[in-house]
Amino acid sequence: MSVSIKSTREIELMREAGRLLEITHNEMEKALKPGMSTMDINRIGEEVIRSFGCIPSFLNYNGYPASICVSVNQEVVHGIPDKHRIIQEGDIVSLDAGVIYKGYHSDAARTHAVGKVSEEAKKLIQVTKESFFEGIKFAKAGNHLFDISGAIGRYAEERGYGVVRDLCGHGIGTALHEAPEIPNYEVGRKGVRLRPGMTLAIEPMINIGTHEVDWLDDDWTVVTRDGSLSAHYENTILITEGEPRILSLTCENE
Repeated sequence: MSVSIKSTREIELMREAGRLLEITHNEMEKALKPGMSTMDINRIGEEVIRSFGCIPSFLNYNGYPASICVSVNQEVVHGIPDKHRIIQEGDIVSLDAGVIYKGYHSDAARTHAVGKVSEEAKKLIQVTKESFFEGIKFAKAGNHLFDISGAIGRYAEERGYGVVRDLCGHGIGTALHEAPEIPNYEVGRKGVRLRPGMTLAIEPMINIGTHEVDWLDDDWTVVTRDGSLSAHYENTILITEGEPRILSLTCENE
Protein backbone atom coordinates (compact mmCIF):
# COMPACT_ATOMS: atom_id res chain seq x y z
CA MET A 1 0.00 0.00 0.00
CA SER A 2 1.34 3.44 -0.89
CA VAL A 3 1.96 6.13 1.72
CA SER A 4 -0.43 9.05 1.39
CA ILE A 5 0.88 12.58 0.82
CA LYS A 6 -1.23 15.17 2.61
CA SER A 7 -2.35 18.42 0.98
CA THR A 8 -1.82 21.82 2.60
CA ARG A 9 -5.42 21.78 3.84
CA GLU A 10 -5.07 18.28 5.27
CA ILE A 11 -1.87 19.28 7.05
CA GLU A 12 -3.63 22.25 8.66
CA LEU A 13 -6.39 19.97 9.94
CA MET A 14 -3.83 17.52 11.32
CA ARG A 15 -1.90 20.35 12.98
CA GLU A 16 -5.09 21.36 14.79
CA ALA A 17 -5.80 17.74 15.75
CA GLY A 18 -2.28 17.54 17.16
CA ARG A 19 -2.62 20.83 19.06
CA LEU A 20 -5.83 19.67 20.71
CA LEU A 21 -4.26 16.33 21.59
CA GLU A 22 -1.31 18.09 23.22
CA ILE A 23 -3.73 20.03 25.42
CA THR A 24 -5.49 16.76 26.30
CA HIS A 25 -2.20 15.19 27.38
CA ASN A 26 -1.30 18.26 29.43
CA GLU A 27 -4.63 18.12 31.27
CA MET A 28 -4.27 14.41 31.99
CA GLU A 29 -0.72 14.92 33.27
CA LYS A 30 -1.91 17.66 35.63
CA ALA A 31 -4.67 15.41 36.98
CA LEU A 32 -2.60 12.24 37.40
CA LYS A 33 -2.02 11.42 41.08
CA PRO A 34 -1.92 8.49 43.51
CA GLY A 35 -5.33 7.23 44.60
CA MET A 36 -7.17 7.84 41.35
CA SER A 37 -8.28 4.99 39.15
CA THR A 38 -7.22 4.39 35.58
CA MET A 39 -10.89 4.93 34.67
CA ASP A 40 -10.71 8.41 36.26
CA ILE A 41 -7.90 9.32 33.85
CA ASN A 42 -9.90 7.96 30.93
CA ARG A 43 -12.89 10.08 31.92
CA ILE A 44 -10.79 13.24 32.19
CA GLY A 45 -9.13 12.64 28.81
CA GLU A 46 -12.44 11.94 27.08
CA GLU A 47 -14.07 15.02 28.60
CA VAL A 48 -11.25 17.25 27.33
CA ILE A 49 -11.41 15.75 23.83
CA ARG A 50 -15.18 16.14 23.64
CA SER A 51 -15.00 19.71 25.00
CA PHE A 52 -13.30 20.62 21.69
CA GLY A 53 -16.14 19.03 19.74
CA CYS A 54 -13.78 16.21 18.77
CA ILE A 55 -14.07 12.44 18.89
CA PRO A 56 -11.62 10.14 20.73
CA SER A 57 -9.76 8.12 18.10
CA PHE A 58 -9.52 4.99 20.23
CA LEU A 59 -13.09 4.59 21.51
CA ASN A 60 -14.58 1.49 19.82
CA TYR A 61 -11.56 1.27 17.47
CA ASN A 62 -11.53 -2.44 16.57
CA GLY A 63 -13.66 -2.86 19.69
CA TYR A 64 -11.38 -1.04 22.16
CA PRO A 65 -13.74 -0.09 25.02
CA ALA A 66 -12.27 3.25 26.17
CA SER A 67 -10.98 6.62 24.96
CA ILE A 68 -7.52 6.55 26.58
CA CYS A 69 -5.10 3.62 26.83
CA VAL A 70 -3.78 3.65 30.41
CA SER A 71 -0.86 1.25 30.92
CA VAL A 72 0.81 0.91 34.33
CA ASN A 73 4.33 -0.31 35.12
CA GLN A 74 4.92 -3.59 33.22
CA GLU A 75 2.00 -2.88 30.87
CA VAL A 76 3.49 -1.78 27.56
CA VAL A 77 0.42 -0.44 25.72
CA HIS A 78 -3.37 -0.73 25.37
CA GLY A 79 -4.15 -1.02 29.07
CA ILE A 80 -7.95 -0.87 29.50
CA PRO A 81 -9.12 1.68 32.09
CA ASP A 82 -10.74 0.13 35.16
CA LYS A 83 -12.43 1.84 38.11
CA HIS A 84 -10.83 -0.77 40.40
CA ARG A 85 -7.26 -0.22 39.14
CA ILE A 86 -5.87 2.38 41.54
CA ILE A 87 -2.72 4.30 40.65
CA GLN A 88 -0.09 4.16 43.40
CA GLU A 89 2.81 6.36 44.46
CA GLY A 90 5.88 5.11 42.57
CA ASP A 91 3.99 3.80 39.54
CA ILE A 92 4.84 4.79 36.00
CA VAL A 93 1.76 5.35 33.84
CA SER A 94 1.68 5.45 30.04
CA LEU A 95 -1.18 7.45 28.53
CA ASP A 96 -1.88 6.93 24.83
CA ALA A 97 -4.59 9.05 23.19
CA GLY A 98 -5.87 10.18 19.83
CA VAL A 99 -8.16 12.94 18.60
CA ILE A 100 -10.33 13.08 15.48
CA TYR A 101 -10.71 16.67 14.27
CA LYS A 102 -12.83 17.18 11.14
CA GLY A 103 -12.08 13.64 10.03
CA TYR A 104 -8.32 13.69 10.69
CA HIS A 105 -6.49 11.85 13.47
CA SER A 106 -3.64 12.72 15.77
CA ASP A 107 -1.94 10.14 18.00
CA ALA A 108 0.49 10.66 20.90
CA ALA A 109 1.65 8.89 24.06
CA ARG A 110 3.51 9.91 27.21
CA THR A 111 4.81 7.94 30.20
CA HIS A 112 4.58 9.74 33.55
CA ALA A 113 6.16 9.12 36.93
CA VAL A 114 3.59 9.19 39.75
CA GLY A 115 5.14 10.81 42.78
CA LYS A 116 8.57 9.51 43.74
CA VAL A 117 9.71 6.69 41.47
CA SER A 118 12.88 4.63 41.30
CA GLU A 119 15.95 5.94 39.52
CA GLU A 120 15.71 3.08 37.00
CA ALA A 121 12.12 4.08 36.21
CA LYS A 122 13.14 7.72 35.69
CA LYS A 123 15.96 6.67 33.39
CA LEU A 124 13.66 4.39 31.38
CA ILE A 125 11.17 7.22 30.80
CA GLN A 126 13.97 9.58 29.78
CA VAL A 127 15.70 7.17 27.39
CA THR A 128 12.37 6.26 25.75
CA LYS A 129 11.68 9.94 25.05
CA GLU A 130 15.26 10.52 23.87
CA SER A 131 15.03 7.56 21.48
CA PHE A 132 12.06 9.23 19.76
CA PHE A 133 14.05 12.42 19.22
CA GLU A 134 17.06 10.41 18.05
CA GLY A 135 14.83 8.71 15.49
CA ILE A 136 13.28 11.83 14.06
CA LYS A 137 16.70 13.29 13.30
CA PHE A 138 16.39 11.02 10.25
CA ALA A 139 12.77 11.97 9.45
CA LYS A 140 13.73 14.12 6.49
CA ALA A 141 12.72 14.11 2.85
CA GLY A 142 15.13 11.95 0.84
CA ASN A 143 15.98 9.65 3.74
CA HIS A 144 14.39 6.23 4.06
CA LEU A 145 11.73 5.19 6.56
CA PHE A 146 13.83 2.57 8.30
CA ASP A 147 16.59 5.12 8.97
CA ILE A 148 14.22 6.29 11.72
CA SER A 149 13.69 2.72 12.95
CA GLY A 150 17.39 1.94 13.19
CA ALA A 151 18.22 5.15 15.03
CA ILE A 152 15.55 4.51 17.68
CA GLY A 153 16.60 0.91 18.22
CA ARG A 154 20.32 1.60 18.38
CA TYR A 155 19.86 4.43 20.89
CA ALA A 156 17.85 2.30 23.31
CA GLU A 157 19.74 -0.97 22.87
CA GLU A 158 23.14 0.69 23.33
CA ARG A 159 21.87 1.77 26.76
CA GLY A 160 20.87 -1.75 27.69
CA TYR A 161 17.12 -1.62 27.08
CA GLY A 162 14.80 -4.00 25.25
CA VAL A 163 13.03 -2.53 22.22
CA VAL A 164 9.55 -3.99 21.68
CA ARG A 165 9.35 -5.70 18.27
CA ASP A 166 5.78 -6.98 18.19
CA LEU A 167 4.27 -3.47 17.92
CA CYS A 168 5.25 -0.52 15.78
CA GLY A 169 4.47 3.01 14.67
CA HIS A 170 2.37 3.80 11.61
CA GLY A 171 1.17 6.29 9.07
CA ILE A 172 -1.80 8.42 10.12
CA GLY A 173 -4.40 10.69 8.51
CA THR A 174 -8.08 10.05 7.81
CA ALA A 175 -7.45 6.64 9.40
CA LEU A 176 -5.75 6.13 12.74
CA HIS A 177 -3.49 3.48 11.23
CA GLU A 178 -2.34 4.01 7.66
CA ALA A 179 0.65 2.70 5.72
CA PRO A 180 3.50 2.39 6.44
CA GLU A 181 4.30 0.31 9.51
CA ILE A 182 7.30 1.80 11.35
CA PRO A 183 9.38 -0.59 13.49
CA ASN A 184 11.48 0.75 16.36
CA TYR A 185 14.54 -1.37 15.60
CA GLU A 186 16.99 -2.01 12.77
CA VAL A 187 15.37 -4.18 10.11
CA GLY A 188 18.10 -4.50 7.47
CA ARG A 189 16.05 -2.85 4.72
CA LYS A 190 15.65 0.76 3.64
CA GLY A 191 11.88 1.15 3.54
CA VAL A 192 10.11 3.81 1.50
CA ARG A 193 11.83 7.07 0.65
CA LEU A 194 10.44 9.88 2.81
CA ARG A 195 8.60 12.66 0.99
CA PRO A 196 7.18 16.02 2.15
CA GLY A 197 3.54 15.67 3.18
CA MET A 198 3.88 12.23 4.78
CA THR A 199 2.40 12.08 8.29
CA LEU A 200 3.72 9.43 10.65
CA ALA A 201 3.11 8.32 14.24
CA ILE A 202 6.53 7.45 15.65
CA GLU A 203 6.27 5.54 18.94
CA PRO A 204 9.15 3.81 20.71
CA MET A 205 8.04 1.23 23.31
CA ILE A 206 11.04 0.41 25.49
CA ASN A 207 11.46 -2.17 28.28
CA ILE A 208 13.97 -2.31 31.11
CA GLY A 209 14.28 -6.06 30.48
CA THR A 210 14.04 -8.00 27.23
CA HIS A 211 12.03 -6.99 24.17
CA GLU A 212 9.56 -9.87 24.63
CA VAL A 213 5.90 -9.16 25.36
CA ASP A 214 2.64 -11.04 25.89
CA TRP A 215 -1.04 -10.20 25.46
CA LEU A 216 -3.36 -10.58 28.45
CA ASP A 217 -6.66 -12.44 28.23
CA ASP A 218 -8.54 -9.20 27.45
CA ASP A 219 -6.79 -9.37 24.01
CA TRP A 220 -5.71 -5.74 24.37
CA THR A 221 -3.28 -5.21 27.23
CA VAL A 222 0.32 -5.92 26.24
CA VAL A 223 2.78 -6.65 29.08
CA THR A 224 6.49 -7.35 29.33
CA ARG A 225 7.09 -11.09 29.46
CA ASP A 226 9.67 -10.74 32.24
CA GLY A 227 7.55 -8.33 34.31
CA SER A 228 9.99 -5.43 33.86
CA LEU A 229 8.88 -1.82 33.55
CA SER A 230 8.01 -0.42 30.13
CA ALA A 231 7.69 3.13 28.78
CA HIS A 232 6.05 4.59 25.66
CA TYR A 233 6.61 7.92 23.90
CA GLU A 234 4.82 8.92 20.71
CA ASN A 235 4.08 11.92 18.53
CA THR A 236 2.47 12.55 15.17
CA ILE A 237 5.02 14.12 12.84
CA LEU A 238 5.01 15.71 9.38
CA ILE A 239 7.78 15.22 6.85
CA THR A 240 8.68 18.60 5.30
CA GLU A 241 11.31 19.93 2.90
CA GLY A 242 13.48 20.57 5.98
CA GLU A 243 13.26 19.44 9.60
CA PRO A 244 10.27 17.30 10.61
CA ARG A 245 7.39 19.09 12.28
CA ILE A 246 5.96 17.53 15.44
CA LEU A 247 2.22 18.09 15.19
CA SER A 248 1.38 16.89 18.71
CA LEU A 249 4.10 18.80 20.57
CA THR A 250 3.79 22.41 19.56
CA CYS A 251 5.36 24.04 22.62
CA GLU A 252 8.71 22.26 22.13
CA ASN A 253 8.59 22.58 18.37
CA GLU A 254 8.56 26.30 17.68
